[in-house]
Amino acid sequence: MNETEISIKNFSLYIENRQILKNISVDIPKNQITAIIGPSGCGKTTLLRSINRMVDLYTPVLAEGEIIINGKNVLDPDINLSLLRKNVGMIAQAPNPLPLSIYDNVVYGLRIHGIHERSALDTRAEQCLQSVGLWSEVHDRLKDPASQLSLGQQQRLCLARALAVEPEILLCDETTSALDPISARHIENELICLKNDYTIVFVTHILRQAKRLADYVVFLYLGELVEHGPAHEVFTNPQDPRTKAYLEGVFG
Repeated sequence: MNETEISIKNFSLYIENRQILKNISVDIPKNQITAIIGPSGCGKTTLLRSINRMVDLYTPVLAEGEIIINGKNVLDPDINLSLLRKNVGMIAQAPNPLPLSIYDNVVYGLRIHGIHERSALDTRAEQCLQSVGLWSEVHDRLKDPASQLSLGQQQRLCLARALAVEPEILLCDETTSALDPISARHIENELICLKNDYTIVFVTHILRQAKRLADYVVFLYLGELVEHGPAHEVFTNPQDPRTKAYLEGVFG
């Protein structure tokens, strides 16, 4: 039995009085890649951004239920959002490096959390750039602007920046959709390696990608959780006719 990292219980979300997510309950397994799949507009990204409360940044929301991480409900009003987002990192759809050097991008979060010793920053920067396969490409130009990197390199830099503060969970919102196929595959390979140390939740609209990456699958439709389970079971023997229809390309 796989250990649970995130436990979502009877979770509903309203934005401007419109219900986006409806009574979702699912346990996200630890040290696996969980893919959230479903057609456009079904609530995939909203659910993902609810896990670290990033959904709160854009518009007033009303949330019901629980999202439990490390024994705490992240929806509680007294939750420390800075610590939550340190523990639950996010990689966006398009690369979003800060207007800083390559080095300063990686260590940005460390400095925010009070780490300023140069040797500690240097060590962590190299570790994180190594872990995303970028160190050999940039080690001799760490002072260059991050904007000079290719899109694929920028996305790997953003991944390194997220890893630098040592999160337990990584949220990936269609993280490869803006990249060329080679860069996208590089990111996929990195995520497969990283799941040994992190729990990864990955939103994707590409079924082929979900089948390559996912250990566990969550299928949403019109804001509802239709089906979830080990990837091989959902993909080969879906239990709900809506899941079967989506996997067969009837809609999406």
